[in-house]
Amino acid sequence: MLHHAAFLLHCLPLVMGQYDICKSWVTTDDGPMWEFYACQPKAGPMKDYATVRVDPSGITCGNPPERFCTHENPYMCSDECDASNPDLAHPPKLMFDKEDEGLATYWQSMTWSRYPEPLLANITLSWNKSIELTDDIVVTFEYGRPTMMLLEKSLDNGRTWHPYQYYADDCNEAFGMQARRVRDLSVTSANRVICTEDYSRWAGSKKEKNVRFEVRDRFAIFAGPELRNMDNLYTRLESAKGLKDFFTLTDLRLRLLRPALGGTYVQRENLYKYFYAVSNIEVTARCKCNLHANQCTFREGSLQCECEHNTTGQDCGRCKKNFRSKSWRAGSYLPRPNGSPNVCAAPNFGTTVGQPADLPASVSVQETQIKTGATSSSGVAPLQVSSSAPKAEVGIQAVESPPSSSMEKPKPVPKESPENIRAPSKTKPAHGATKKHGKKPASPKMSKLIRLKSGSVPVAPIETFKDCECYGHSNRCSFIDFLNLVTCISCKHNTRGQHCQHCRLGYYRNSSAELDDENVCLDCNCNRIGSVANRCNETGYCDCKDFVTGPKCDECMSGYYWRQGCFPNVCDDEFLICQNGGTCYENQRCLCPPSFKGVLCEQTKCEGENQDCDTAADPSAFLSTSALLLSTLAVQLRQFLDL
Repeated sequence: MLHHAAFLLHCLPLVMGQYDICKSWVTTDDGPMWEFYACQPKAGPMKDYATVRVDPSGITCGNPPERFCTHENPYMCSDECDASNPDLAHPPKLMFDKEDEGLATYWQSMTWSRYPEPLLANITLSWNKSIELTDDIVVTFEYGRPTMMLLEKSLDNGRTWHPYQYYADDCNEAFGMQARRVRDLSVTSANRVICTEDYSRWAGSKKEKNVRFEVRDRFAIFAGPELRNMDNLYTRLESAKGLKDFFTLTDLRLRLLRPALGGTYVQRENLYKYFYAVSNIEVTARCKCNLHANQCTFREGSLQCECEHNTTGQDCGRCKKNFRSKSWRAGSYLPRPNGSPNVCAAPNFGTTVGQPADLPASVSVQETQIKTGATSSSGVAPLQVSSSAPKAEVGIQAVESPPSSSMEKPKPVPKESPENIRAPSKTKPAHGATKKHGKKPASPKMSKLIRLKSGSVPVAPIETFKDCECYGHSNRCSFIDFLNLVTCISCKHNTRGQHCQHCRLGYYRNSSAELDDENVCLDCNCNRIGSVANRCNETGYCDCKDFVTGPKCDECMSGYYWRQGCFPNVCDDEFLICQNGGTCYENQRCLCPPSFKGVLCEQTKCEGENQDCDTAADPSAFLSTSALLLSTLAVQLRQFLDL
């Protein structure tokens, strides 16, 4: 009977859907135990959990009240937007409400009454949580779709932004890009950022309201038109570098760059028909839980994964405190159909894997689930397990009881006794551990004990192990007993951290490299003159001084020139501020005729001086002065180029 129940539980993930069960309580020849699977929450609409921001401030219509008209009736401008009147207001929240009896409610911008100044608006959706897109993003516009817009995403809660897709009636003119369609992409370019003209040209029909970011069409490149070959899609998501991250985001931003024009050029005699109006934004996605949770709840104003597999964090992005014998790893879709859970495991220092050392030998499985944070998602009643249950194999974790513990002061143990040796948290025996036909004496280094000042509690020495979880950046690590963690020592390749998983200051993570790559950390290489310090953010951008810009802080903002730092332009050819025939040299200084001087050549050389100005009119004097000026300029230019 139990074997039949175990078989049914094993088949539940296949019956209930894709990766929606994290673990099952199964009975095997070795006894009852947990069997773990990769798991993820179900997908659904995410707009109810987003916070929305519209900027710039004042772009929403109604303050002051304003009339507007439509392209269908461009000269009957009887409609009005008034923020003080609930019946005439169009606030941002109307992009996410339910339509009542077919009556569209929408957010609306001010009209383009300030033409030719651009009419720009940003709509930002933030979840404060990583989510993974599972279906198309659909934005519904009223009164015409924009002729030019850009969809962007952020992976770091809005600190940096990346283009997702460009939209224009003429991609080449608007963005200098060739128009493409998602259905024309290949398996090697499925995550390419494209510009499309499918949603921006004026159709003259009220039904043409939606603008899409085609997620399903990109999935179909791998899974087929009907998305039936999901095995291939999940395999590609796991194996193709950057593909999974392409569908992951924390924020979305819709940048509206030019409103609908009605199929013509801008008609300046009637600017009240140009504006933006959005009635709905649909984002279908799931919480990103790194395949360590099958539920995601909304509490305290944000989404939170209900983590399994002894993981914790908003995205299940780290192991629990007492389950850090190995580096944290995300779950994997492979091998199909259940994937790899990559469960966080507890160190095996004289205690049993998967259960705290303070539980009595008769503890029930239900108590074990509460103590270790494990809960059954299958609803199977917990069973009583004896302390003789065998340990788990890969993907299966046994629940067994440890030896009873005592709070008595430990008795002195002779040096040569193997009880002095605290085994490292690895599955293979440590050097000096018990063999089949006897015990090997411990080495002097391993037999030492470090005692606290009170002398009452023995603490294991900080020892180095082999096979460390350091992503190949170190071959030495230590177990710190009183902190119950293993930490790497002497991380190489400019890495740092408990598992050499972070980059040192002055370096940033190479997004195209895996964690075990020697080139995972790249030098910020900030310009020492233009940057505040040789530090950069996660995208490699340095912190620049005033008026300095560029990824490495080696460029100047508009109106400034670079010369071992950024200095204001002395002259500007656009405004022709060099006077009396002076010419502007590289926006740095005015080259004045021989008879004039000053920063802008605004003074004559003899003005305010007791000298004869006739030399200024002497051609020979002019030529000699010009020759002197040119020679001086040549010397200065040579010095400037040598800097």
